[in-house]
Amino acid sequence: MTDYILAIDQGTTSTRAIVFDHSGSIVSTGQLEHEQIFPKAGWVEHNPKEIWDNTREVIGQALSKANITRHNIKAVGITNQRETAVVWDKNTGEPVYNAIVWQDTRTQEIVDRFAADGGVDRFKDIVGLPLSTYFAGTKIVWILENVEGARERAEAGDLLFGTTDSWVTWNLTGGVDGGVHITDVTNASRTLFLNLETLEWDDDILAVFNVPKSMLPEVKSSSETYGLVHDSSLNTYGTGNFLIFNTGTDIVKSENGLLTTIGYKLGDGETHYALEGSIAVTGSLIQWLRDNLGIISSAPEVEALADTVDDNGGAYFVPAFSGLFAPHWRSDARGALVGLTRYVNKGHIARAAIEAIAFQTREVLDAVNADSGVPLTELKVDGGASANDRLMQFQADILDVPVVRPVVAETTALGAAYAAGLAVGFWSTLDELRDNWQEDKRWTPSMDAAERDRLLRNWKKAVTKTLDWVDEDTQ
Repeated sequence: MTDYILAIDQGTTSTRAIVFDHSGSIVSTGQLEHEQIFPKAGWVEHNPKEIWDNTREVIGQALSKANITRHNIKAVGITNQRETAVVWDKNTGEPVYNAIVWQDTRTQEIVDRFAADGGVDRFKDIVGLPLSTYFAGTKIVWILENVEGARERAEAGDLLFGTTDSWVTWNLTGGVDGGVHITDVTNASRTLFLNLETLEWDDDILAVFNVPKSMLPEVKSSSETYGLVHDSSLNTYGTGNFLIFNTGTDIVKSENGLLTTIGYKLGDGETHYALEGSIAVTGSLIQWLRDNLGIISSAPEVEALADTVDDNGGAYFVPAFSGLFAPHWRSDARGALVGLTRYVNKGHIARAAIEAIAFQTREVLDAVNADSGVPLTELKVDGGASANDRLMQFQADILDVPVVRPVVAETTALGAAYAAGLAVGFWSTLDELRDNWQEDKRWTPSMDAAERDRLLRNWKKAVTKTLDWVDEDTQ
């Protein structure tokens, strides 16, 4: 019987299950989108029960397409939308509220309240993060303060919190019938509660936030055996962009707007840290063109629409729908489409949307170069939007370095598969995994330096037009 590894990629817009073989190649995939819920301006929610139902269904799709059963699966790895918060009752398995998504900005008042004593960097030396609506901690506070009965149930020990990895794992391993309540160090490091040095929940910070420790999952390494799947279940260019720069075993404090976070910890090995540049809206901007404006009917159409024009027509699109993340960290920003004239058409808007992804990535990589002192010489890319050849060429041009896409572009899911496989001996060493990596396509810069400088100058000007938009009475 041939063995495989199953990876569950619980993302912001969809859930996927991918079966990988020993060479790291994709055998089969199942995927379902889930509803994006927008109750108010700035609020973004998901239905946790829909996510769990979809998880079970996509696992079935992937196994069926591969013509295998659960007995062929050696291990299951999970990767997820890390800062999205779910709170549920451990006795019934019912969420007390919808999942509050990482893009949600409703907790700004909570951020301001905690920042009044020490500023937004109040806990940064301990957790590596500024106070921000982005992270899960403020979302838990909002649920405890705004959902009727939640505070009392949490203090009685009946409620559990987790990012979606914890929610899926708890359900996969039995739910109310002995489900394992855990998270790994990387997800834990995005709550605002984890001490980066001790890898433990910080009691003093929890006291400030007034969050019962009993709600929190047990913190584990990124690669070990966590539990058994119950018999009845079985940089990345995505919704946002998340560039990770490995700093090894050193905790490096950014001076240029990046986050200090945990990269990974394999079993009982050393903890490896990272600098991360988080961009809130990249792939989801293309989804917005499809769902909100209706100028395309599917995401791949954006490239063809952009190809109908020779340039952006002077239009620049800064998609600060949830404020600006790295390297600006401006929660008062909102999206802006600027430079419009009667000449601009929907092709130019599509072009501006594609270019916005690359411009934001350039800003983050400039910050990485400044913090690390090691100039970037090549960018490896993955995720759905890396299939957009126009975007990848423009990315190479605006960075002035080659951009490389691997044969298996689903690197996030592959990483989860590798971590799971290492834990059970499916793969033996990291060198074995490195040998699996293969280059698919490479884009080299071809843009004139003066044109690059002009585009970047205008982009930076466009960014200034998004600032200071949110007032106290802004919804």
